[in-house]
Amino acid sequence: MLFLAVVSCLLYCTVGAEMSGALNDVWEFTESYLLTVWQNRVYVYTTAAVLIAVCFTVNMLFKKKKMVDAVSPLLDKSVKNQKHSPEAEKVIHVSGVKVFYGSQTGTGKGFAKELAGDVIAQGIQCEVMDMKEYDPEDRLAEECTSKMICVFLVATYTDGQPTESAEWFCKWLEEASTDFRYGKTYLKGMRYAVFGLGNSVYVGHYNTVSKNIDKWLWMLSAARIMTRGEGDCNVVKSRHGSVQADFQAWKTKFLNRLQALAKGEKKACSGKCKSASCKNKKKHKEEAEDSQSHAEKNNSEEELMESSSDAESSAEEEKSHGSVIDMEDLGNVMNRMKKAKRMEGDEEDSQRVKLSKQNGVRKSESEEERREMITPALRDALTKQGYKLIGSHSGVKLCRWTKSMLRGRGGCYKHTFYGIESHRCMETTPSLACANKCVFCWRHHTNPVGTEWRWKMDPAEKIIQEAVENHKNMIRQFRGVPGVRPERFEEGLTVKHCALSLVGEPIMYPEINSFLRLLHQQNISSFLVTNAQFPEEIRSLVPVTQLYVSVDASTKDSLKKIDRPLFKDFWQRFLDSLRALGEKQQRTVYRLTLVKAWNVDELKAYADLIALGQPDFIEVKGVTYCGESSASSLTMANVPWHEEVIYFVQQLANLLPDYEIACEHEHSNCLLLAHHKFKVDGEWWTWIDYERFQELIQEYEESGGTKIFSAMDYMAKTPIWAIFGARERGFDPSDTRFQRKNKTKDISGCLEGS
Repeated sequence: MLFLAVVSCLLYCTVGAEMSGALNDVWEFTESYLLTVWQNRVYVYTTAAVLIAVCFTVNMLFKKKKMVDAVSPLLDKSVKNQKHSPEAEKVIHVSGVKVFYGSQTGTGKGFAKELAGDVIAQGIQCEVMDMKEYDPEDRLAEECTSKMICVFLVATYTDGQPTESAEWFCKWLEEASTDFRYGKTYLKGMRYAVFGLGNSVYVGHYNTVSKNIDKWLWMLSAARIMTRGEGDCNVVKSRHGSVQADFQAWKTKFLNRLQALAKGEKKACSGKCKSASCKNKKKHKEEAEDSQSHAEKNNSEEELMESSSDAESSAEEEKSHGSVIDMEDLGNVMNRMKKAKRMEGDEEDSQRVKLSKQNGVRKSESEEERREMITPALRDALTKQGYKLIGSHSGVKLCRWTKSMLRGRGGCYKHTFYGIESHRCMETTPSLACANKCVFCWRHHTNPVGTEWRWKMDPAEKIIQEAVENHKNMIRQFRGVPGVRPERFEEGLTVKHCALSLVGEPIMYPEINSFLRLLHQQNISSFLVTNAQFPEEIRSLVPVTQLYVSVDASTKDSLKKIDRPLFKDFWQRFLDSLRALGEKQQRTVYRLTLVKAWNVDELKAYADLIALGQPDFIEVKGVTYCGESSASSLTMANVPWHEEVIYFVQQLANLLPDYEIACEHEHSNCLLLAHHKFKVDGEWWTWIDYERFQELIQEYEESGGTKIFSAMDYMAKTPIWAIFGARERGFDPSDTRFQRKNKTKDISGCLEGS
């Protein structure tokens, strides 16, 4: 072991000495090399920079070559495709059309679908959108970049408010237009057009919804592509005769404008192109000739339309005047415009036929230029409902109680209360127009509305002659029908009574007095119903067998809610009409229609109105539900039970010391309050002596109106079965009551007797 240790030590010393010498040599060489590099470092840095630059350049050249090689085939293919498909070179200016509609009765929806069909026919995509299903807060801003054209077809409803389906859209748009958080350019880039549906008889609210939408969109920097269009349901003032015709005219302009936009034109060609290559010279020439021949019409149309933009408006003025209007001349221009408008209004007033006290109104010089009340669309709708239309504004229809009494199944409530022979009663009207739009209108508002007579007028002789003839023809259709009593069929061919209550406001007819006289000359009694909006006409009315006034509510607010009158001073007219009724000498009636939850809690107010007019009778009837209608929110829940009507009448009678419940007609859900003067020796005399009335009215006419008579002069005794509390409950025992096994709603009868 000792030997090994000695050997190892000797070896370590020898090798260590050699390695130490080698390491010293390496260090000396390295030190010398590094020192040389450091001394020549500038050259080293320069060389390195050059090498890096060369490498980078070579690398970029190789990459560029690869990209060119990869793209070249695609470019060649694209060029080939462009040569074979020219459409690829076109720029899309209009990607499609969105038609938004807000409708109450379905007219706007129908217009939207019709417009969409025409747009699609032009090869442009179109989408119809119900405003109720569209959230403008989330989606409207998308239309700014979609290259879509947005069209708004909106109707104006009660008091100038939007329809229920458009309510949220309008509310949001109005708030956004004045909200600084959205800004004035929120809808910049959006293109739109607006068409409104309204009725100009509502003077203060005509097409306000379409005007507001147009204004609010413009305030948010959306761009109109054309002027706003307005459809008028009032055929008298409608630009083209009806709201449908107004829409057709606007639609034609819109489709032409859409074609121009799709081609990239920013403005419709004016026909005054400086270029000689204009292809529409012939069209412009024809339009210019048409414009010249219809200057007045065009001027009036321009009053309704707003300019699509300030620039467009000024451009049109420059084209029409040839220069910019100086500020000093602006006053003269405005004066000329006001004068022209005033002259137009005077001319319009001179052509208007006012309702006359003397009732001697005949055709004026412009009568032939006036439009007919019954438009083709209205004629189709009324004919489907069973009307026999007469001339241009009258109609007749067979009441369901007439059919019932022909078959011995009972008469209407007027048979129970007043002794009318229902199978000999003709229900007609000389005026289909009305001044109200009542929520319970059983005609579903298919009739026109208005506050004065501005239509063509047919003579009273023609109306009565055709009404009687049409009524007889409808009666003849019951010949041989099972159950029809032969004797009543023969009696029914001779009209004995006329209920002027079919639809509309008969007192609006300017020749209503002539009409009534002709009825009386044919020994036909007259039952005239008015809606208490024409007090002067009530005062000037000749004697009638019985004059009704509809009292549908007892306060101003509830009357506005239920009747929805057109007159702004409707309440004053209503009260004045009741006063005028109190001045009449013949039989007068208040007709109250009870609508549960609407007007049944106003007993004291009703009592005050009764004291104002002092009618002979008060009919209280539960409202008749006539099915669903988009123009009314009435439901079966608003129809009171007969017991509820009885309770209401009893409560009302307690507030009226001069009145008492006299009669009842359970089948019509109706009761009669009569003045005590018709209760003679404890017996009611509510029936009418029709023969005596004809004698009295003849004496009145022969004396020139000096020999007057009163309701007491032609009353007759009421039968026991018609008295309130009788076992029959108002059903004539000479007839047989018929009960349907399947009780379906029958809405074919008259409102008075249903």
